[in-house]
Amino acid sequence: MSTLHGSDLPRRVLLAGLGATAAGLALTACSVPEAPRRKAPQADPLPGKAISAGHSRLVMQIMAHPDDDLYFMNPDTQRMLDGGTSLVCVYTTGGEHTGVNRAPGGPKPPPDKAAYSSARHQGLRQAYATLLGLDRFTPWQKGVTTLRGGHLAEIDTLAADGRKVELIFLNTAMHLSFGRLGLPTLWQSRGLNLRTVVAEDSPLQKAQAYDYDELVDALTGLMSTYRPTVVQTLDPDPDIQHSPTAARIRDSEQPGYSDHADHTATASFSWAAMIRWVAESTRDGGDVPAFVATAFRGYYNRHWPKNLPAAVMRQKASHLVPYGGSPAWSCGNPGGCGDYGVGGTAPVRNKKGWVRSTHYRYPGPRPALGTGPGGGLVAYGVLGLRAVRWRETSPGSGQWSAPDDLGGGPLAPVLGSAALKDGRQLLFGLRFDTLAGHGSHNTREIVVLEQRTPGGEFGPWTGLGNPETTADRGRRLGVPVAVAAPDGQVHLFVRNAAQGISTRIRSAAGQWGPWRSLGGGQVQDGLSATVDTAGRVHVYAAGRDTVHEWTQSAPGRPLTPGLTGLPVPGDSPVALPAPDGTVDLILRRPATSKLTVVGRPEGPALLGKDDRGQVQLLLNGKVLTRPEGVVALDGPTLHDGPRGVSVVGLGPDARPWLWRPTRSV
Repeated sequence: MSTLHGSDLPRRVLLAGLGATAAGLALTACSVPEAPRRKAPQADPLPGKAISAGHSRLVMQIMAHPDDDLYFMNPDTQRMLDGGTSLVCVYTTGGEHTGVNRAPGGPKPPPDKAAYSSARHQGLRQAYATLLGLDRFTPWQKGVTTLRGGHLAEIDTLAADGRKVELIFLNTAMHLSFGRLGLPTLWQSRGLNLRTVVAEDSPLQKAQAYDYDELVDALTGLMSTYRPTVVQTLDPDPDIQHSPTAARIRDSEQPGYSDHADHTATASFSWAAMIRWVAESTRDGGDVPAFVATAFRGYYNRHWPKNLPAAVMRQKASHLVPYGGSPAWSCGNPGGCGDYGVGGTAPVRNKKGWVRSTHYRYPGPRPALGTGPGGGLVAYGVLGLRAVRWRETSPGSGQWSAPDDLGGGPLAPVLGSAALKDGRQLLFGLRFDTLAGHGSHNTREIVVLEQRTPGGEFGPWTGLGNPETTADRGRRLGVPVAVAAPDGQVHLFVRNAAQGISTRIRSAAGQWGPWRSLGGGQVQDGLSATVDTAGRVHVYAAGRDTVHEWTQSAPGRPLTPGLTGLPVPGDSPVALPAPDGTVDLILRRPATSKLTVVGRPEGPALLGKDDRGQVQLLLNGKVLTRPEGVVALDGPTLHDGPRGVSVVGLGPDARPWLWRPTRSV
């Protein structure tokens, strides 16, 4: 391997053309003979493009292995399916591993990769039939579909009550003949053709091969054909995690990182395909495809407190049972009736604990909220990997205009925001500055968009660089979170590669200072930042031991780290400034729906979701639950203004929804 070092000079770069590389990153490239790369359309960050409209809601989720969706994306997938949204599941590998499908307590069978791949496909059919409310052995329509570039894939289809589930199996081999994993090698190496596995009893009985561009094209073509409104992926940039060798091998983690290498490669291919889809669609004046993206953590769940309440975890685990199946079942599939090691009570008993959590790679409220000159709400989100703005058609109407394209892409799904004292809005994004395989550059950057006048148009996107000094560490950044202090300063925070937080401060005069690490212990992403009534900035985050805090001793002073001594949190705490100058905190402990409250908070504050997935709100000291409605993606956003409390979120149709609860409770 050879390493190319970028400039160490700080910079502010206008994103007016191709993506800029974050300041001070070290770029790594493999020193192997270069094969010709087919030129693909490039992401254009300039704003003002037309945005597609009028598409039915559809979720496309892209996984490495059969069961990644059931372990890492549920209960979100289940709730959208229950809400009437159809689903397309794309599996990049055959899941054949060693070919040994051993039932707990049973003898070890001889390896049979074709049969094991087939058994895992059957397990998925059993699981999704159950998720649709049907008998687990309900017959599916099995066929072959032609992908972009002429590749073929098995497609299995089942419909019920106006919903449809389609399973698409690309079936690339998990392992190469020389012992390396197939997809990670395909992502990094040039000149490789990765062969497919032929599953037993599949309607597709011919092996194929993919090179890098062909796999990106296949995924891009599926997106272009189906035009999903939600794309769910795995984690392209897992945490740095130096587990002991024995634990890493036992948990199937890649060296140095908290996830399976197949998950990382599949997520990288997925994001490359999304970027290519948007670039192709907007080339020559075409529309931006209107979709939202969600990335889920994988083996990360092993390393942090569990965040699913017991009732939700049990329901999630119940959908892995038909996937695991049993050799005693009569399912009609000659290769087997599921992934036997996952059957019965195995998902709950598994010490790795994957089923006990569902974590987002980019957690946080979406969309960001502000108000326009007339008092109507303005929502800012990420649509088609680009920032967009929705306006309330008239103050209090609850109806939204078509989205305006603000550009800046490709962006991670969640924006940070802060309102200046004069009413102008700042938007912050985590940008996929470069994302390419074959040993090419893979960098991330924090970017900002500043409004020129209150309620008016925005200036150009500006690069704020990256607090990390190498490309690898720079990929581990969290979602930007910002608050505006009464002294006119804007404090920007991100979780860094060390799992602490870094900050950059904008002065009242509009000048940005350098990135600084604030130290402290290791925390999860999903920072909660607030300003108390004395004007002091506070940041809170969920650690493995307690809630961690960074606070100012006085306005304008540096933030210093500390521990609250509160119980271990299962997810991000909620921080509310109290009238006496302190901060009230609300947190949910691991594996429970019960809340721990510090202080006497009256709200308004969002409290996450209940066991049914409905949004909860603390208002005037009482907990309200949003009435049944469109499913809420990730975390919604709260706005407390002259017209009362508003809660806005995004649904699986990639459009904002609005809940205005009464204040008379």
